[in-house]
Amino acid sequence: MSSATWVLASHNPGKAEEFRRLLAPAGIRLALPYVGGAGVVPETGTTYLENARIKSLAVARATGLPALGDDSGIEVDALDGRPGLHSADYVSQDPWTNVRTVLAELMAVPWPRRTARMRAVLVLASPDGTMLAAEGVVEGRIGFVPRGRFGFGYDPIFVLPDGRTLAELLPEEKDAVGHRGRAARALLEQWAAVGPFRPDADPARRG
Repeated sequence: MSSATWVLASHNPGKAEEFRRLLAPAGIRLALPYVGGAGVVPETGTTYLENARIKSLAVARATGLPALGDDSGIEVDALDGRPGLHSADYVSQDPWTNVRTVLAELMAVPWPRRTARMRAVLVLASPDGTMLAAEGVVEGRIGFVPRGRFGFGYDPIFVLPDGRTLAELLPEEKDAVGHRGRAARALLEQWAAVGPFRPDADPARRG
């Protein structure tokens, strides 16, 4: 198995731990958290893909290494797709404040209409601008109360079809069915397929 080092373009410790687990079987070491150089990269895009591209390319150019950018969110149908792109700072930088806000907004919404999805878009960028992108989506509903002791963000209120929240799943279970897990597997398939042109394997393509 070949090995590689990628830099994670995120300061989120929950995401960092997930990506460590998801990438390790492919022989990828994740350097994290990324500090210095590009610092905290502003998310100025209007889509998940644009934000992931902005972050990954900025960090790749700052470090000279392939960088993994992620943008993800929860889309609630009864809220016209909110929080969506603004999930991390919906009403606050505090995750529990955001969770409580979503629950309050859905207080009068019955179970059948509480449909939602978790969406993640990943971009792997090399310093020269070469990029790979992948998306992962998982469908579910918003619960009435938080449940579970694992996960982070909106995981305690996102109920899967089997009745469990993402926060009730063991880490390896979440990796198998979660949106970031699905996106990571799709990205790794692309990365393996491009062979010598993958961002970390051809020094001539590195800026």
